[in-house]
Amino acid sequence: MTTKQLGKALYTLTTRDLKLAYRRRGEAANPIIFFMIVTSLFAIGIGPAPSQLQSVGPELIWVTALLSALLGLETLFRSDYDDGSLEQMVLNPHPLSTLCFAKVASHWLVTGLPLLILSPFIGTMFQMTISTTKTLALSLLLGTPVLSLIGAIGAALTVGLKRGGLLLALLVLPFYIPVLIFGTNAVQSTTYGGPAAIGQFYMLGALLALFAVTAPIAIAGALRASLN
Repeated sequence: MTTKQLGKALYTLTTRDLKLAYRRRGEAANPIIFFMIVTSLFAIGIGPAPSQLQSVGPELIWVTALLSALLGLETLFRSDYDDGSLEQMVLNPHPLSTLCFAKVASHWLVTGLPLLILSPFIGTMFQMTISTTKTLALSLLLGTPVLSLIGAIGAALTVGLKRGGLLLALLVLPFYIPVLIFGTNAVQSTTYGGPAAIGQFYMLGALLALFAVTAPIAIAGALRASLN
């Protein structure tokens, strides 16, 4: 197996998942629609006072992003499991952990990237300044891939269960808490002129590096255990 062959396999798997997401765009859009509806309703319910919107905006946006990430996790490996392609992926001569990383990257492109693109509009609804909106976007850029990586481990562990949605949420939510804390603290620091958010960015970057290396290995092991 050469590097060229591995790169071709990763490209083929990623484009396949993106095409499947496009064909099921109604299902793929559910997390994005949920994110927009919940943040919009809260912005309307809180009222037009800038101080109130800015005080709850970071926490609300991040919690909604976290819940949106959960919505699409159960189906991450489900269709592959049902049609047998997951078994073919496990038996593939290419490293399973690398193929799992490609699937998580596809999931983030479908669910996490749209949240990042929408963050300036959400920041405007909550009366955020330009600098705060930039901090929000950067925190989402670093944090949402971590949510996808952690969530994929839970999705791999529960892929063989008929109704694993609740169990999946219980498995991954405790590991989401550090991402939520550092993400909201980064935006709050910019909003209230506190200490620079660079420390929170370093922590989010460290979490991203940690799970980018370890999560694909854990996902591969979980998939093999689920298929046995």
